[in-house]
Amino acid sequence: MAKISDLKTKTDDQLSEQLGELKREQFNLRFQAATSQLEKPSRVREVRRTIAQIKTLQTERARSAAK
Repeated sequence: MAKISDLKTKTDDQLSEQLGELKREQFNLRFQAATSQLEKPSRVREVRRTIAQIKTLQTERARSAAK
């Protein structure tokens, strides 16, 4: 799981790229869960939380840039 301090050091482009990768992983995890092939159920929660952290960070940066 990514730490928020690690995410804050990344650029906007890096965050967007990581967000895309995590969304693809989340999609694959949903399929694995549906077919009962999920090896690590806790990974679903980690991915969901990391996506939320990235989106929150992007929103904070957008608001500070708008001011």
